[in-house]
Amino acid sequence: MGKLTVVDLFSGAGGFSLGFRKAGFEIKVAIDINHSAARTYSANFPNTIVIEDDIRSISGDDIIHLVGGEVDIVIGSPPCEPYTGANPLRMKEPLDRLYLDEKGELTLEYIRLVGELSPKIFVMENVPSITNTESLKDAIRLEFRRVGYEKIFFNYLKAEDYGNPSRRIRVFISNIPLDPPKSSRYVMVWDAIKDLSDPKTYNEVPNHEVQEVNERKLKEIAKTEIDDYLTMFRGSSGRNIPLYIRLNPNKLAPTVMGNSRFIHPYENRFLTVREQARLMSYPDFHVFLGSRDDQFNQVGEAVPVALSTAIARQIMSEYYARDIRSVA
Repeated sequence: MGKLTVVDLFSGAGGFSLGFRKAGFEIKVAIDINHSAARTYSANFPNTIVIEDDIRSISGDDIIHLVGGEVDIVIGSPPCEPYTGANPLRMKEPLDRLYLDEKGELTLEYIRLVGELSPKIFVMENVPSITNTESLKDAIRLEFRRVGYEKIFFNYLKAEDYGNPSRRIRVFISNIPLDPPKSSRYVMVWDAIKDLSDPKTYNEVPNHEVQEVNERKLKEIAKTEIDDYLTMFRGSSGRNIPLYIRLNPNKLAPTVMGNSRFIHPYENRFLTVREQARLMSYPDFHVFLGSRDDQFNQVGEAVPVALSTAIARQIMSEYYARDIRSVA
């Protein structure tokens, strides 16, 4: 019997896929509309077919043809912007975020493809606020029921519990319960980045270049103490969210987002893309392509690799231990 096959929808830079590859799955097809993310994915998964296209124009038959047979697992992370409280333009009515928001409707496209592919297992990642009302949870259950999946589980997992150096709670919506074994200890900021050489000197670590800033910004950074921040932005609920935090070396980092820029604990500079990727437990061999902003966005929008690996290992260990093939 060959390796279990995986299709990754809204694959981004590959954080979700990387955990499944580490656990022994074969990633057959990945789909993302973002050009830089698709380039990054292709560079790091040379044996995977990467489709750079709008998922709405892709059918399950298209994917089955490329895979060359049935798909065992479907994973993926539809856009979270319609649901997150950090989005000041989030629609007021929860169901409108799923059915009327153009990006929110992509969650329905994920569900459509799950129905057309009929995998034994699916896992869809998003922000917890996609389920913050019973009406949204009921709508998601209904949509999966329509495509043939009666049992739906909302698994709320904290990435830091699985060895990720930054805080991140996400919901993983699946047709099996997910509760991977947790790590024995937390990995703090300095644990994650202290061994990286000075990015101003020659080194062979990719994506480890310093972002130059103007003199005014440099002075502001120099005055920023540990756990302090330079500015804030306002989320949808009116809550102020800090930006440009100087990281505490002995704590977990805050949640990494696409617009996150952290200040180094000891040096007067922003973290490099590589240091930020370390906070999402990406290995150094995983290269990010595109502009610097593209690279930071790819890191911030990913499923942390430590968490995706824990999920994948649980699925792998349970797959043959019980009749998991009958859960669809």
